[in-house]
Amino acid sequence: MSAAKRRLALIAFGGNALLSEKDKGTEEEQIERAEEAARLMASVVRKGYEVIIVHGNGPQVGNLLIQQEAASDHIGPYAMDICNAMTEGSMGYMLERALVNEFRRHSVDKEATTVVSMVLVDKNDPAFAKPTKPVGPFYTAERARDLMKEKGWTMVEDAGRGWRKVVASPKPIDVVPKWIISDLVRAGRIVIAAGGGGIPVILNGNGLYEGVEAVIDKDYASSLIAREIGVDLFIILTAIDRVCVDFGKPTQRDLPVLPVAEAKKMLAEGQFPPGSMGPKIRAAVEYIEAGGKEVLITDAAHLKTALLGRSGTRIVKDAHNAEGA
Repeated sequence: MSAAKRRLALIAFGGNALLSEKDKGTEEEQIERAEEAARLMASVVRKGYEVIIVHGNGPQVGNLLIQQEAASDHIGPYAMDICNAMTEGSMGYMLERALVNEFRRHSVDKEATTVVSMVLVDKNDPAFAKPTKPVGPFYTAERARDLMKEKGWTMVEDAGRGWRKVVASPKPIDVVPKWIISDLVRAGRIVIAAGGGGIPVILNGNGLYEGVEAVIDKDYASSLIAREIGVDLFIILTAIDRVCVDFGKPTQRDLPVLPVAEAKKMLAEGQFPPGSMGPKIRAAVEYIEAGGKEVLITDAAHLKTALLGRSGTRIVKDAHNAEGA
């Protein structure tokens, strides 16, 4: 099947896929997790898709900030945009190497590449007025005062555990290298892009890009790329095999298929909390309403069966699409 005829898929998954809570954070562990992820991504390629991969980086950025603080007597910590770029590059490399090796093992002529990606946000986004996203280590009150003075960071006291840096989480409005990503994936390359939601940048008063202290939700960034490039399938990997309503209650019910209108109604009813499933459902709705074809939400263990329609949750435009599944 030629690249021109192959469908496009975007796969989004969290940084904990490469560094779980039970891991110590070593590079050996992350390389092993990358190899596990590569085998999973290869299964999507074998289904006839050209693939874009967007990964989270929360645990990795957190560890990097802890490392930088430990060495702060020698060199000061970097801003969030630089930290995001550093982890985007390192994680991209691990995934890229694992993917290429996976294909070499099976004599598949396939290349992968990492695009370290700036993602534009609005400098007037309301999120900047009240940063709420905690990142990095806990600090003493004295160290927090020094950092607020030296770096201009916003920091808050966290329930007696110490002081912690908080940053904004603005919505992405453009992916700067989107046409590079599009050209590469349509040429048959696996593209790893916008890791951690991308490097947050604004346009300053001179119309130039400038990094900002922020983190971008990787699901919203993924949805934006999926919409802009026009992928055929948007896959969101999460911790559960299917989306459900009334989670944790006796009335809990799985949702094999979820039309957009019902998804929006359930969001309004508070079925999908902001800190867990909410951003994923909103990202899916934005993609479908912009003309996207299908979103598949599932966990890594069920991805192969979900691609066959036997597991996962499919989010579609309307009930007619659902009936035709």
